[in-house]
Amino acid sequence: MAKKGNVEIKRDWCKGCRLCVRSCPVKALAVDKTPNASGSYPVRVVHGEKCIACGNCYAVCPDVCITVCEEAV
Repeated sequence: MAKKGNVEIKRDWCKGCRLCVRSCPVKALAVDKTPNASGSYPVRVVHGEKCIACGNCYAVCPDVCITVCEEAV
């Protein structure tokens, strides 16, 4: 059975580099259309139900603004 995950992104820490978007194998992340406090367009979770808790987004984030938790299925 596939793992299920929950991704949280600290919106104001994200500079919108999109490394996490490119690293997500299930395309659960996308760039937000609304800028954050610093004027960057942060990444947001668009398909959280698809998350498999692989941790790719966490591993590539240079600003450590992503948390991934594995949920019990």
